[in-house]
Amino acid sequence: MNRQLPVATRSEVRTAALRDLSADRWAVIAVVVVNGLAAAAGLIGPWLLGRIIDTIQTGTGDVLSAVDRLAFGALLFTVVQTVLAWWALKIGYRFGERTAARVRERFLQRTLALPPRVADHLPAGDLIARGSTDASLVATTLRSAVPEVLVATVHALFLVVAVLILDLRLGACGLVCLVGVAAALRWYMRRARPVYLAVAATGAEVADVVASTAKGARTIELLGLEERRHQVSEAAIAESRSARLGALWLRSVLFPWSEIALGVPVVGVLLVGGALYANDLVSLGVVVTATVYLRQLVGPLDTLMLWIEQLQGAGASYARVEGLADIPTAEPAPAPTVGDHGDRIRVTDAHFSYTGARDVLRGIDLLVQPGERLAIVGTSGAGKSTLARLLAGLDRPRTGSVTIGGRPVADLPPDELREHVVLITQDHHVFHDSLRDNLLIAKPDATDKELYDALAAVGAEWLDDLPDGLDTEIGVDTDLADASAQQLSLARVVLADPHTLILDEATSLLDPKTARQTEQSLAAVLRGRTVIAIAHRLQTAHDADRIAVMEAGELVELGTHDELVEAGGVYGTLWRTWNAD
Repeated sequence: MNRQLPVATRSEVRTAALRDLSADRWAVIAVVVVNGLAAAAGLIGPWLLGRIIDTIQTGTGDVLSAVDRLAFGALLFTVVQTVLAWWALKIGYRFGERTAARVRERFLQRTLALPPRVADHLPAGDLIARGSTDASLVATTLRSAVPEVLVATVHALFLVVAVLILDLRLGACGLVCLVGVAAALRWYMRRARPVYLAVAATGAEVADVVASTAKGARTIELLGLEERRHQVSEAAIAESRSARLGALWLRSVLFPWSEIALGVPVVGVLLVGGALYANDLVSLGVVVTATVYLRQLVGPLDTLMLWIEQLQGAGASYARVEGLADIPTAEPAPAPTVGDHGDRIRVTDAHFSYTGARDVLRGIDLLVQPGERLAIVGTSGAGKSTLARLLAGLDRPRTGSVTIGGRPVADLPPDELREHVVLITQDHHVFHDSLRDNLLIAKPDATDKELYDALAAVGAEWLDDLPDGLDTEIGVDTDLADASAQQLSLARVVLADPHTLILDEATSLLDPKTARQTEQSLAAVLRGRTVIAIAHRLQTAHDADRIAVMEAGELVELGTHDELVEAGGVYGTLWRTWNAD
């Protein structure tokens, strides 16, 4: 599978944004309407200021009284504008919070809906970055940008229309002088998207490098790979720095250019208005009012310029968050009716490749009967764990088939697959949640008695020491040791009650005492089930009903311990070497 997660196209992002807006359309309408009223109220003040200037200039009638009334009106409408603008922002911010929650929930649902065989191959750092950094940036933008951009847009439109109505010549002059702003935006928009996508992608790569380095810290130290990982980290950081400098260069051009361009309309109207006033073609009050309108236009346009720059980063993050929907997932094939095959596992001429360039499994044929104990042995890299993943449905063979009861294992829905087969490894996860909820993952409708019985079956004597029993918050009220965490994982297996268990290095990373405790717990779980064990110790293979020997991705021997030792093949050689040691 491609290690690069997909990124949504512009049209997909636009569709997602419209969907999020329409989901709370009444809030959007309310923001536009209330802000429209606020913008309209804001136009009255400058108009009244122009009236005050013209009244003073003409000097007819009770000038002082007229000026007082006009000034009170300007003050009143300023207060009204402030209240309406606050109300519009309040509605907008609440809309933003609700929409941000929907974006996060949608991302989480898509992540949880991924089939395990797909999710297992995704780059963890990129997925984490999309669910944290990118989702947070989108949420912040929806919470802050949407209301502020709507407010600024409506305000700017009202001001432009007001100048045109006030005097068409001055309005046209102001619009012509805004060409510089339009040119700056056009230059920036044509270059921004790929730059900000690169910023997000390189940031995710840094996260991926850090996550993989932390996860493999023991291996890195053991093999002396510190310098190599240091070089990989430095390369990722350098690439991220280069991408961020590219975005910084765009901003360093956009903002100075726009600051100069935003001052041009005011200067242009003052010059043209002064000429018109000198020729008695317009009153001084009209020139002042038009100038104030255009000066006020700087505020919303400046806000729009600022948010347009931030929206590019948010748009790139939105594309990455929505890109999760484009991850290809194989649709389950229609399941045939189970015939007389029962719970037999059959592998037929299975070939598998991780990259598509070279098969790591070739021509595997295997039949596992219900209740059988099968050991899979072989040297490191022989393909044992890969075969285990195919048997557990985590991967799908490139050609051939792996079936349970005649049905492809990889096509079974997760709930049904869990009832058939479970893969147990040394990896186990304990959620920061109550012990009860950690267990109910395997069987959501389980009773407390079933939970207690499952823990008792694996020898979880530590349950009596928990302060709140099943309601104890793991990771908050108490932490579980490795053996206890593994027992919790095995208790989930007891609750899931699969007919087949696949064991792959379930105790390989545990200390001897913990390993013995885990093996005792395993013994209780294995009773009455089909067991397929990746055997790293030949004593495990010796106790199995049959032994499958893997070599270079092929199944080279299959039989009982005595049969294979007597044959003197690969297994016989391994057995004699192990006994000699």
